[in-house]
Amino acid sequence: MQRFLAACSALSLLMAQTAATQAAGMVEKLGKGEGQVNIVAWPGYIERGETDKAYDWVTKFEAATGCKVQVKTANTSDEMVALMNEGGFDLVTASGDASLRLIAGKRVQPVNIKLVPSWDKIDPRLKDAPWHTAGGVHYGVPYMWGPNVLMYNTEVFKEAPKSWNVVFEPMDLPDGKPNKGRVQAYDGPIHVADAANYLMTKKPELGIKNPYELNEDQYKAALDLLRVQRTLVGRYWHDAMIQVDDFKNEGVVASGSWPFQVNLLQSEKAKIASTIPAEGATGWADTTMMHVDAANPNCAYLWMEHTLSSNLQSDLSVWFGANPSVPAACTNKSGMQTAEGCTTNGMDDFAKIKFWTTPVAKCATQTACVPYYRWVSDYIGVIGGR
Repeated sequence: MQRFLAACSALSLLMAQTAATQAAGMVEKLGKGEGQVNIVAWPGYIERGETDKAYDWVTKFEAATGCKVQVKTANTSDEMVALMNEGGFDLVTASGDASLRLIAGKRVQPVNIKLVPSWDKIDPRLKDAPWHTAGGVHYGVPYMWGPNVLMYNTEVFKEAPKSWNVVFEPMDLPDGKPNKGRVQAYDGPIHVADAANYLMTKKPELGIKNPYELNEDQYKAALDLLRVQRTLVGRYWHDAMIQVDDFKNEGVVASGSWPFQVNLLQSEKAKIASTIPAEGATGWADTTMMHVDAANPNCAYLWMEHTLSSNLQSDLSVWFGANPSVPAACTNKSGMQTAEGCTTNGMDDFAKIKFWTTPVAKCATQTACVPYYRWVSDYIGVIGGR
């Protein structure tokens, strides 16, 4: 984990001067709510009881504040960055592979933590995390975090798969049938890191220390593995609900996924489970960040404070299968979550998760690394069969 903090910190140092400049525009005092707040969010992150009436952390907020919550769902970090670049939104629930880009691109503004009364309740491991902090300035409020899991069909796999090889290499699965056409991969350049993570164990001679910091040889090996995977993948998924349908109706039996899809399928009594294989996993730590030109800053701050309420944190962590940024939500019985549930979600595995971050050329573990723009163009090529 220290390597990832160092990598993020390196990029943060590059942005320190920008941070100091932008900090001057920080909101100092709140006024009356503007009547609405427009949010870009991951699927399942902002629920008002429409998917499941038991999960609603929007309705009471709207009634208490008069701020109508408008949500635009985004399925990838690149989509979130594009939407924030376009403008028209107040907040975004950004993962680490987007948050630093948004700071560097001056798309988000510093957050005045004095205007977020529940800030002190946040997990100390997240308060100053380098994916939302630059030059000592905070650019967001931690929301949720967790691992990218291997989701699998329990009728095909009587025991949990021990390796990510079931989605990367051609083989017959335990039911005697090939994995070709029955596995999926994530439709986003950050998936290169999943290949690199697998290669850290599969080919230790490559010397990969950090799946987001790859020299040319390591990067080529990851792309070669992804080209092999391309021959197996039935669909590259980015829409969580389509992936759910594929597991139910299209014969998909294994894929990298989020706990959200696992929970949905299990709630429908599908023969589905998830695991973190021996090679470990990448993961995400998401932050609510405020657009530099937010039209509704008062409602935005009210929402950021609301996201730290232990009831929301508790119920969302159950709904999404994630870990709350407010640890008390695991134990204070404010919602559905329990200490055992947080343990199951990986609350104690923070140091083991290789959190999404933006690959940069100037890196901590190599003389030079392949930057993210190469990941973007080359992954499009992989998906296209090149």
